Amino acid sequence: MDGIIYLDNAATTYPKPPEVYQFMNEFFQKHGVNPGRSGYDMSLETEEIVHTTRQTLTNFFNGTDPNQLTFSYNASDSLNMIIGGMLEKGDHVITSNVEHNSVLRPLYHKKHAGEIEVTYIPFDQKGYINPDDIKKAFKKNTKMVILNHSSNVIGTIQPIAEVGKYCKEAGIYFAIDASQTAGVINIDIEAMNIDIVAFTGHKCLMGPTGIGGSYIRKEVPIKGTRFGGTGVRSAYPFHLEEFPYRMECGTLNIVGIAGLLAGQKWIKKEGMENLHKKEMNLWCRLKNALLEIDGVSLYCADSEENHNAVLSFNVAGWDAGNIGTMLDVDYNIACRTGLQCAPLVHTQLGTDKLHGTVRLSIGAFNTEDHIDTAIDAVKNIVQLKGELQKEKSIS
Repeated sequence: MDGIIYLDNAATTYPKPPEVYQFMNEFFQKHGVNPGRSGYDMSLETEEIVHTTRQTLTNFFNGTDPNQLTFSYNASDSLNMIIGGMLEKGDHVITSNVEHNSVLRPLYHKKHAGEIEVTYIPFDQKGYINPDDIKKAFKKNTKMVILNHSSNVIGTIQPIAEVGKYCKEAGIYFAIDASQTAGVINIDIEAMNIDIVAFTGHKCLMGPTGIGGSYIRKEVPIKGTRFGGTGVRSAYPFHLEEFPYRMECGTLNIVGIAGLLAGQKWIKKEGMENLHKKEMNLWCRLKNALLEIDGVSLYCADSEENHNAVLSFNVAGWDAGNIGTMLDVDYNIACRTGLQCAPLVHTQLGTDKLHGTVRLSIGAFNTEDHIDTAIDAVKNIVQLKGELQKEKSIS
């Protein structure tokens, strides 16, 4: 990593496993053609990789039909298609304050246009949504509940199985944004009663940027929102209704799909639970040390249970952006500051008035040395703040 201590894995995991880089390079050189559009060997072999990745990810989510696993640019892209394809005028949708703008903004556009009603469920002081609050918000016209599986700001993993149970009982469709969990936390659409999973490849699935997708149950009445080439039934004037074509058009990002497949193989080899355990051990080391530093405030970091390796904090008297700059320039630590594309989290925490938080997010390739360096850096910054205040009082 060229000396950089990378603690911005909630944005994009970095680096990727060597196997991912190698497979993507070899695949593109040998199979850089359209999948399944023609009958020659290279095209058929490329289509086989696409189908294998569909099947692998379908198994990962415990789905039943790989054709229901469709690809997109990323989770935001999929969520736009899901919201655009599911919600109609007069519908009511329930979401939460832990959502990313990939959900908030598409919903807001529809709400602002007078098409839908939206209810936003707050989280408790520890960062969790109460499933009963969602159930209480059900209306006769509630069409869908869409919930972030894990917050990219505070790292809390929401009780989606309980929410899914309530949704199934009420006949309401349940969609989750698995951007922060797919690849590191178990997602079982059958056991958790999930109708739609939106995922991205460039985070815990260890793939590249520019590839994501969704798994949508067959019974979900979603409309396609994009139309174009499929390579199938080209004389038909309308875009095809059958999956996977309903949610896809044009040439797929085959290199990205290859990266997803390689990432899945690496996760299986390493063990998803092992990866999460390692990351959370480092998270606990970081959390416990920062708690001991006067002037440092942590957010929703009470327990490692139902949590991802994401930690947000502030230092009293410092702007979050200034802390991030100091960590970068003085200590070569990459992190994320500001609102992290999740404004309602900060509004509820009150950190919007502080220009957000400093977020440190741990990944599979971080070490204890990385964490200890970050701890020492924060200690030094707090000490510097104290020295500056002392000088100011003397002058």
